[in-house]
Amino acid sequence: MSNQKKRNFQIEAFKHRVVVDPKYADKTWQILERAIHQIYNQDASGLSFEELYRNAYNMVLHKFGEKLYTGFIATMTGHLKEKARLIEAAQGGAFLEELNKKWNEHNKALEMIRDILMYMDRTYIESTKKPHVHPMGLSLWRDNVVHSPKIHTRLLNTLLDLVYKERTGEVIDRGLVRNVTKMFMDLGESVYQDDFEKPFLEASSEFYKVESQEFIESCDCGDYLKKAEKRLTEEIDRVGHYLDAKSEDKITSVVEREMIANHMQRLVHMENSGLVNMLLNDKYEDLGRMYSLFRRVTNGLATVRDVMTSHLREMGKQLVTDPEKSKDPVEFVQRLLDERDKYDKIISTAFGNDKTFQNASNSSFEYFINLNTRSPEFISLFVDDKLRKGLKGIADVDVEVILDKVMMLFRYLQEKDVFEKYYKQHLAKRLLSGKTVSDDAEKSLIVKLKTECGYQFTSKLEGMFTDMKTSEDTMRGFYGSHPELSEGPTLTVQVLTTGSWPTQPAVPCNLPAEVSVLCEKFRSYYLGTHTGRRLSWQTNMGTADIKAVFGKGQKHELNVSTFQMCVLMLFNNSDRLSYKEIEQATEIPAPELKRCLQSLACVKGKNVIKKEPMSKDIGEDDLFVVNDKFTSKFYKVKIGTVVAQKETEPEKQETRQRVEEDRKPQIEAAIVRIMKSRKILDHNNIIAEVTKQLQPRKLDLSDNNLVVRKAAEIRRLCDAQFDSSIIGVGEICKAVICLEIAASRQAAVKLSGMSEKAYTRSFNSLQNVIGFKIKLNIKELAIQFGCVRIIKSVQNILSSYKERFLASLPASRRANADFTRPVFTAAAFYLCAKKQKLKVDKLRLIEVCGTSESEFSCVSTSMTDLCFDCVGVSKEKKDAKDVKGNRELLDVLPGKRRLEDGGYSSDDESSCYKRHKKMEEAKYEDWKSTVVDSIKKNPEKGAKKVIQTSLNFSKKDETKELQVDS
Repeated sequence: MSNQKKRNFQIEAFKHRVVVDPKYADKTWQILERAIHQIYNQDASGLSFEELYRNAYNMVLHKFGEKLYTGFIATMTGHLKEKARLIEAAQGGAFLEELNKKWNEHNKALEMIRDILMYMDRTYIESTKKPHVHPMGLSLWRDNVVHSPKIHTRLLNTLLDLVYKERTGEVIDRGLVRNVTKMFMDLGESVYQDDFEKPFLEASSEFYKVESQEFIESCDCGDYLKKAEKRLTEEIDRVGHYLDAKSEDKITSVVEREMIANHMQRLVHMENSGLVNMLLNDKYEDLGRMYSLFRRVTNGLATVRDVMTSHLREMGKQLVTDPEKSKDPVEFVQRLLDERDKYDKIISTAFGNDKTFQNASNSSFEYFINLNTRSPEFISLFVDDKLRKGLKGIADVDVEVILDKVMMLFRYLQEKDVFEKYYKQHLAKRLLSGKTVSDDAEKSLIVKLKTECGYQFTSKLEGMFTDMKTSEDTMRGFYGSHPELSEGPTLTVQVLTTGSWPTQPAVPCNLPAEVSVLCEKFRSYYLGTHTGRRLSWQTNMGTADIKAVFGKGQKHELNVSTFQMCVLMLFNNSDRLSYKEIEQATEIPAPELKRCLQSLACVKGKNVIKKEPMSKDIGEDDLFVVNDKFTSKFYKVKIGTVVAQKETEPEKQETRQRVEEDRKPQIEAAIVRIMKSRKILDHNNIIAEVTKQLQPRKLDLSDNNLVVRKAAEIRRLCDAQFDSSIIGVGEICKAVICLEIAASRQAAVKLSGMSEKAYTRSFNSLQNVIGFKIKLNIKELAIQFGCVRIIKSVQNILSSYKERFLASLPASRRANADFTRPVFTAAAFYLCAKKQKLKVDKLRLIEVCGTSESEFSCVSTSMTDLCFDCVGVSKEKKDAKDVKGNRELLDVLPGKRRLEDGGYSSDDESSCYKRHKKMEEAKYEDWKSTVVDSIKKNPEKGAKKVIQTSLNFSKKDETKELQVDS
């Protein structure tokens, strides 16, 4: 019983036959239809929504969902067509109001109908994937009302007309327009875009196109920008009130395009009101408005920036190249600072501190400041003027501001070492004359220079201050050890370290006896306290204060140079002196003496002596007497004090020469630093590294225009003489090589986009063909490869080859033979070295002469065949006629050359030279392992010790120079 399979029993539901009234669906739908009519007629107060919902529910339950759905659509369509007729009948301004009213009624009715048909919405429509009640109601409104032929066009025109009226200053009902545009959005984003937004944007574009043209013809640039800004603001406000938020970017783009982008060039170049006028007249508000508007359009800011840069460069060029404006260095620099302040204010106030504008301004100032080669000198003179007298009574904060501005100009200088040379001269004169306003200001500027350029730049400047402080201590010690000197003249000596101070040739001068005695005592004292030092007197750098009594007993204290003191002291013993007598007594060189006498006798208000005859020039027959009638309202009178003046042309050339000399140690030091870190480096890379360390300029061109013109001439020569493609040089490479021939190499390699080796070969080939590099120098080759003893042999081989080669040519072709090409010299050099068993790197030699391996081999073979007796190759002599001629060589080689140069056009492909190196390295490793094994087996026979030499740099004693203040 237990093993029997259990049986499952299932009780089915009781089924009974349901009889449905055949007219049930029609009757129920009629009830619902009447209810929909009442809802649309706004007579729904007497309806039972519970009963209506139940009827709709039962219809769906009894499979009449389709009848209910189609009936709902048909009924609503009928009502909407009726409403459309009512809307069409509305006239004038009532049109939109009627449309808005009927739309609101439809929305309200649609919500009530959706509630009644909710069950159909959730079941029947969901299962059949048909549109739901509410979306269907909106679609029906769209199709029967909005897209009605009589309503659609009229509705769009009415809306556009209202927008136009508002743009032209009329007041419209924004709320009504907002309701209508919201209706478009409710009907769907595509309806809003197709039925309203696109036509609206097209109409706006046309409106602003016409208006902008009217404005541009009648307004200046400032007024036009104000109107454009106002229109943009209005459109943004309009979107906020009655348009979709997504329309903001689109409508503002229309305004920007029509009012700004399409008139951009005309606006910035508008005569008497454009960008240049705004810059000249400091119209910060208009500039700020232009910046804010132009930044909204493509290339807007670039246009403003380009015009500003062009104007700034042109203005700056006139500023620094005008001879009249360069007469006063202080005013010259002050004008630069004023312009810098002006553009800083423009960029910060109007351009929002835009970095691109700051960079453009900086590059422009750097451009035109360096157009004047005297800018470093003038900036140093400006500093000198400020630190002498210009900073008196100024607060420390304001002093720092002025120094920061000077540093800003200093950063623009390309020749900072020239500035340093002038600054050192002017600082020396300030320190020696004691005319500096503030030591703190002096030291602050040196700290700024040190921060900008490093310790090496300011080390000598700091040494000058150290010498001044040391000299004070020395003088205190001197007078402490000679108390008897307190009664006589006071001597102040500045002991200057030669390396720190600007050197000047010592000028001979016979000092007065009173001063000479003091100088000798100081010399004895100083050399007694310091061993191993040498003193030389720089009397041309000294000053003196002497008291003078004139005719009526009028007393003055004269501040003069040491030379002037020597001259004036002579008149204590004589009333009248001739030029010859003064020259013989002082032994001052004639040029210095004449300048000295001119300042004493020919300057009005400071002529303490008189000259006979009276004239501005000093002659050798002139006589000089004391001017007893000299008067001055000041007790202290300065005559010929040490002041900074603009250099004359010879002085300028001398300073330039000293700068070039000072650059040499810097270059050499850079080379030493590089080689200590890199150990091994080829020549071209050394040049690149040194250039990078010292001053990274693009092509290191001192005169860009001259170089470019020269490069253009070389390029025309190339095009006229030959086709560069036959030597494997492309057009871009050819242009860059021409520029490098006229300028510098390293940046040219980068510009060409080639590897350095490929570029070098192309460069040499092009140079050889156009004649800029006529031939290789045999002596230079011999020195470079360490084969000096074969120079004579190479010359003999070349001479023999030329004779035998020409003999093999017909008379008509001998004139075309060209033996100046470097490949012939290189081949002769290689064969001669090979004969004498001297090691020469063939691949390096090929690279030096700028040829290819195949071309080098062809020439070598030809030379070996014709000159076998000279190169020592034991082979049967060939007939000269059977050897390839020069012309045949030149005809054959270019094709091979092009193929081979292709291998050097990319850095990724290994050259033959690299493969050769790898083979050598492998042989070296084999040899090395053999030697190491041998040493391990026989340690007692190891390598002998090698003593490595070293270089000792001995430091010489410091040389001291003296400057005398009497």
